[in-house]
Amino acid sequence: MPKNTPTTPRLFATSKKLGIGISDKNREAIAQGLSHLLADTYTLYLTTHNFHWNVTGPMFNTLHQMFMTQYNELWAAVDPIAERIRALGYSAPGSYAAFGQLTRLGDVPAEPPPAEDMIRILVKGNETVAATARELLPLVEKAGDQPTTDLLSARMDIHEKSAWMLRSMLGE
Repeated sequence: MPKNTPTTPRLFATSKKLGIGISDKNREAIAQGLSHLLADTYTLYLTTHNFHWNVTGPMFNTLHQMFMTQYNELWAAVDPIAERIRALGYSAPGSYAAFGQLTRLGDVPAEPPPAEDMIRILVKGNETVAATARELLPLVEKAGDQPTTDLLSARMDIHEKSAWMLRSMLGE
């Protein structure tokens, strides 16, 4: 996980002490990691939705439908991630500024790219989100945080499958 830097938003504890069996230090580190995952997920949601609106070409209908399926899944994913941050006793980030500082994903191009480039961007985005989740997993497992382990496992599975399906559209 990226370390706190001057550009990384500070976490705000909503509960000083929780009796859930995870140390304060680990709760904070996990919440920080989940904040990165939330930002990556939200950024990928926005990119995917943008491409759904703006895709053109011979694969329009197929991609329009595929992108819709994927952005709906991403939209449904942000709430459980944010709620897990809250359950760990921290405020979830929720502004474009915070997401922009926390995400590893770039913003969408100002001008919609060709359909194949959209697919490539979404492959990279899904792989990045899967990697963000995977990097947090050792800490979560060491802390015995089973709910977050389950959440990360589900996110990795979904993003790896989405990347595979998108790569398949490119014949890769």
